[in-house]
Amino acid sequence: MTLLRSTATHAALAALTLPALTAGAWAADPELTVFDWAGFEEPVIYQGYIDKHGEGPTFAFYGDDDEAFQKVASGFKADVVHPCSQMVSKYRDAGLIEPWDVSRIPAYADMDPELNNSEVFHDDEGVWYIPTDWGATAIAYNTETVPAEDVASLDVFIDPDYAGRISLPDSSDDVWALAYLATGVTDWTDVTDEQFKAAADWLRKAHENVAAYWSDPSEQAQLMASGQVDVAWSWNDGVVYLQADDYPVGFQRAPKEGSSKFICGFVNLKDGPGNEDKVYDFINAWLAPESAKGLLDTIGYGATTTTGMETVKDEEAVKTGLGPIDAPILNQTPNDPQQRNEQLAEFEKIKAGF
Repeated sequence: MTLLRSTATHAALAALTLPALTAGAWAADPELTVFDWAGFEEPVIYQGYIDKHGEGPTFAFYGDDDEAFQKVASGFKADVVHPCSQMVSKYRDAGLIEPWDVSRIPAYADMDPELNNSEVFHDDEGVWYIPTDWGATAIAYNTETVPAEDVASLDVFIDPDYAGRISLPDSSDDVWALAYLATGVTDWTDVTDEQFKAAADWLRKAHENVAAYWSDPSEQAQLMASGQVDVAWSWNDGVVYLQADDYPVGFQRAPKEGSSKFICGFVNLKDGPGNEDKVYDFINAWLAPESAKGLLDTIGYGATTTTGMETVKDEEAVKTGLGPIDAPILNQTPNDPQQRNEQLAEFEKIKAGF
């Protein structure tokens, strides 16, 4: 099968089991270390960097935003990290990052305002975050075994008929986005205690149906391709991998309760061991309009610049995986760090059966 890009997957496993640049899972240019999600080492996403320097950066991989933060906070050395937006405050509050010099990033002026509209990303003290990619979290399902009407509601995840046939991400942010949507909340920046409890109760019901929590999109795709799982709460990339293997996958982004949208990007770590000029070469290569097609084809995500999205606007993957939908959207924008910590702690209890 093609869906398991073995280098990235094995690299991700290595990053979980070895200590330091352990994370030297994908070793190349020793003057730039990128701490990233497995899968983003695909050269077509940053080809301009390779064209300039003759090789790509050294990549270290992680499978979860909180795991990445803990490693960096514990002393793991890299130059940049690729968190999703709700983690930025955590890195900044811990004193781990420094502002970007956007005068060295020409494409920053072309950033889609909708994807860069947060005081957490930029304030009077500087620009702390460069959004680079965005996508959806929605229902991936086997179109041959799951009727379309069953995925017209997020309640498919608590339907007893699907006991042992669903998979959820081992990601607190994504499962809470699902639970909030399922219980009628579309803005997680203003959640009451009652709404939190309702979402937690719903998640406990969903947990009873879970065959496995997936830690990266390749694992999710493998669970579905093996026949173990028929329905998953999925990012775009898991669907792209399954489509590449001719698996009968649907991506329901418009159940009646809605789906989720996330934004990810890069933070610049303080005292990175590499070459700062190469840090900016890497970001500029990522944001180049010609990189948008590679990002869409290999991961299924959208570019954050208007010129980048213009180059792919007519692609089918944009229409089905990123385009407008007639349903609510919960934007995974930065929320209260204390609330996020409570969600993380509650999710761990739920997974443990409590």
